[in-house]
Amino acid sequence: MVLNQTDVPAFPKINAIVRANGTAEVVVAGNSRNVKAAESLQQLRDNALSLVVREAKTLNRPVRVQVDDPEGQGELIVNPDGTKESVSYVAKALRRRVAEASTPTAAPPAPAAGETIPAPINDEPITDVPGTVPLATGTSMTLTPETTSTPTTEAQEAPTRRSLKETSFLVSAPVLEPATKGWRGALTRLGFRMDPSEVEMAEREDIRTVSQHWPGPRTVAVVNRKGGANKTPTVVMLSAILARYSGAATCAWDNNESQGTLGWRTEKGSHDKSVLDLIDSSQTLLSPSTNAAEIANFVHHQTADKFDVLRSDENEEGDHEVTAEEVDIAHQVLTRYYRLVIMDSGNTARAANWRRMIDHTDQLVVPVTAIEDRAEAARLTLQTLESRGGHDAELARNAVIIVSESTDAKRAMSGDALKRAKDEAQRIADGFAPYVRAVVRIPYDPALVNGPIRYEALQPATQRAWLAAAAAVASGF
Repeated sequence: MVLNQTDVPAFPKINAIVRANGTAEVVVAGNSRNVKAAESLQQLRDNALSLVVREAKTLNRPVRVQVDDPEGQGELIVNPDGTKESVSYVAKALRRRVAEASTPTAAPPAPAAGETIPAPINDEPITDVPGTVPLATGTSMTLTPETTSTPTTEAQEAPTRRSLKETSFLVSAPVLEPATKGWRGALTRLGFRMDPSEVEMAEREDIRTVSQHWPGPRTVAVVNRKGGANKTPTVVMLSAILARYSGAATCAWDNNESQGTLGWRTEKGSHDKSVLDLIDSSQTLLSPSTNAAEIANFVHHQTADKFDVLRSDENEEGDHEVTAEEVDIAHQVLTRYYRLVIMDSGNTARAANWRRMIDHTDQLVVPVTAIEDRAEAARLTLQTLESRGGHDAELARNAVIIVSESTDAKRAMSGDALKRAKDEAQRIADGFAPYVRAVVRIPYDPALVNGPIRYEALQPATQRAWLAAAAAVASGF
């Protein structure tokens, strides 16, 4: 992840303190962590940096760190790969000299008779502070009363005092909450406050990401040109997680050109309305006088997972196919009533409603089951979008790939079959990784295979994996 310096958040607040007595600590959101002792000051700095790098890896992004060591103070940005860049730095030697130059000193006592005056000791040149010019080797400067009482221009401009506008007494980051899971959580509940593990910190970061509110509505398209690629379960799970954690009004829309399956895998409301009914009533729904609750006449609310479903036309005798203009109308209605719209899709990338869906999309998601033909169909879908250029190509480059382990490989529960399923999922995930923004793997879960899909019915490992997938999607908003 590459961010500009101004884009790196200040949370969590991190301080790295290295002392002249050979001790050091790294304080993360108020929690102190001792640094391993070292034989040299530089080794001590490196040991402190390793703790900061570990924090950056846990958060999977760069972090800011305030540094205070015997030679100076400043701010660094540390990346998960261990690289760092300086934001600011002031050498303590320069600060002492500026203070001494700003304070008049009494004249030294006259030497006694026969006393030898020692030669002046020249300071080492300062080369690590911007704006300072070291004296040439072998030269010296004699301070006169004038230069002692009046600091030089360079000294006056040195950053020895900050403006009150740059200072605040408010804490810039919340205190890190203690561990709640695993043995660390158990000890915390017994009264021994423990910091959360890296695994729990990563989960908290994903929760923070999916809990955010973003300005304006967002549209997510879930696409794959091959049936059986897990498109509908992906739509349901992303809708459930984002609605549950963010509290944003969320609608899952079955944008199949004829009859889709999203309505079969979700809870049915007290009516039989579909997208065609919503389009027919669009003029009323878009009227300024219409109450927001009227949308409930056309969507099917999921009582446990807190999102709504707009079904496709389920009239088996009908032959209506949704047009591009009808997609525009339905999208205009839904983005008035919902902050987030997640669209299921058919298998025809040439269909008018499919192409118009892409025009409205902010984030593309491509689900794949770990079977060769599904993966190949996903590749062709991305290739088609990339070849069209412009907005379509940008969606393909920033897509999120969700790889689910094959159900076929799970039917034989031997160790070898299980390993083959995981290896195949990893092979496909690695194959997509260089070409998209994110790839997330989902373990097999029987609750996703048949019948209505409910978040609470999933195994804990599956819930955690889908949370990571939703966080990858939300980070693109």
